[in-house]
Amino acid sequence: MRLILSIGLVVISLVLASCGGASSPTTEIDVTMTDFQFNPTSFTVPLGEEITFHSTNNGAVVHSFVIMNLGQSAGTEYNEEDQPNVYWEVELQPGGSSDTTFTAPSEAGEYEVICHIPGHVQAGMVGKLTVVAGE
Repeated sequence: MRLILSIGLVVISLVLASCGGASSPTTEIDVTMTDFQFNPTSFTVPLGEEITFHSTNNGAVVHSFVIMNLGQSAGTEYNEEDQPNVYWEVELQPGGSSDTTFTAPSEAGEYEVICHIPGHVQAGMVGKLTVVAGE
């Protein structure tokens, strides 16, 4: 009986650890871009803080990480008209990586993250940046 209980607790712990639920705010983002997704897909940062951004493109094509302004969405296709609605972005060649920084938005909320390469939003390369007040 103890063995079954122990195994059950381990399984529950692993399931909870792998869930992509709300996370604590962090000043470091690590993201891997592949064809056609971000891993992970959601990020939580404290508002107005400097964020260190580590990214790798493991895909076979160019990818970007674009944070849209609060309340803005690229919809189903990113185009030139969306450019004024971009908060911050970085683009990576296949096999490339980047370590850079940006200042998190000063307004709390959920910000859309996309890859601006044609067809990638439609393929599901989207995510979410949640900006929260510091603790």
